[in-house]
Amino acid sequence: MKVLWQLFSSFFRIGCFTIGGGYAMLPLMQKEIVDNRGWIKEQDFVDMLAVTQSVPGVIAVNSAIYIGYKIKGFKGSLAAAMACILPSFIIILLIACLFHQFNDNPYVIKIFAGIRPAVVALIASSVWTIARKMPFSYAALIITIASTLLIWLCKISPVYILIAAAAWGIVYSRFIHTNNH
Repeated sequence: MKVLWQLFSSFFRIGCFTIGGGYAMLPLMQKEIVDNRGWIKEQDFVDMLAVTQSVPGVIAVNSAIYIGYKIKGFKGSLAAAMACILPSFIIILLIACLFHQFNDNPYVIKIFAGIRPAVVALIASSVWTIARKMPFSYAALIITIASTLLIWLCKISPVYILIAAAAWGIVYSRFIHTNNH
C-alpha cells in the first residue's frame, strides 16, 4: 500500500506542474522517477519515452501507466494514471467554471504570457536531456533533421514520419544491421 501511495503522490505532484503538455513534465518526471525514487535507471527512462511516444495517447499518462505497471503491476498503473490525470481534470474543471469571469483580466493575461516561455524552456530541456542520452550516430542526426524539416516545411503529419521511421527501424534491424554483424 505504501508503494501505491508513493506512486500516486509522485504522479499527482508531476501532474500539478504539467503546464504546457506532456513534454513539459519530462524533466519533473525524470527527477522524481530516476533521481529521487530510483524506480528506473536513466537509460530505461529514455527507452520508456520511446515506447510511450509510440503508442496512442498522452505521453504523460502513458509514462505513468508504464512506470506504475513496472513498479506495482495493474494497481500501480491505475494509481499512477489516475494521479497524473486528476490535477489536470480539476484545473480544467475550475477554468471551465470560472473562465468567463477572468478571461479579460489583465493579470491573468500577464500570468499566461509569463508561463509560455517557461513551458518552452521545459520542453527544450526535455529534448536536450533525451538527445544527450541517445547514442550518437550520423544516421540518427540525419533522420532527426530530415524529420523536423519534413514536418515543419512540407507540413507532413508526424504520424507518417513515425510510421516511416518504425518501418525503417524494422528493415534496418532485420536485414541491414543483422547482415553487417
